[in-house]
Amino acid sequence: MNAKNSCTTTLLFGIALVNGGCSVEKTDPGVSLKVMADSLHIVMEADRTAYARYVVTRLVNEEKVIKATEHWRNDKTLPLPAQMFRLGSELVQEKEANFSYTLVSEWPINKKNAPRTEAEKEGLKLIREAPGTNYYTEEELGGRRYFTALYPDVAVAKACVTCHNDHPDSPRDDFKIGDIMGAIAIRIPL
Repeated sequence: MNAKNSCTTTLLFGIALVNGGCSVEKTDPGVSLKVMADSLHIVMEADRTAYARYVVTRLVNEEKVIKATEHWRNDKTLPLPAQMFRLGSELVQEKEANFSYTLVSEWPINKKNAPRTEAEKEGLKLIREAPGTNYYTEEELGGRRYFTALYPDVAVAKACVTCHNDHPDSPRDDFKIGDIMGAIAIRIPL
């Protein structure tokens, strides 16, 4: 087949994108909200883990060339992994994405990350009591229905446990690598 007549197809959230002068078609039945949330979580978790392990842990804990602090702008330091996560979430919302995400924890350093909805409370409890389990539900917030998914937020690097265990506002000081520190909550409007 020559390049002029070839088409490439990519499946993205239930839409078949066909390139090379071909058409764009809707697939049926599409991707479920669970699969979409799971896929978004995989990317978020990978980015968060890469930043914590290969940037913060390496530069702060191993090579000791820079610090990571809460007041990173003023201190001219690196943002903490949770702050990078929040910054990414805010940038996504500026793009008017059709989903949102945040960190929630039963032991938050930043009180904005405390559970606020029944779904967050139930999801955190399930994740704590059944490690490795994700939580899926539907909830109504502000008169709008959402598919909500919570995923365990695990301490993946020394930087995670050191920051949480040493922080004066931390309700817990006994985290170890591999411990569940909270959850990543993803909401998709229905």
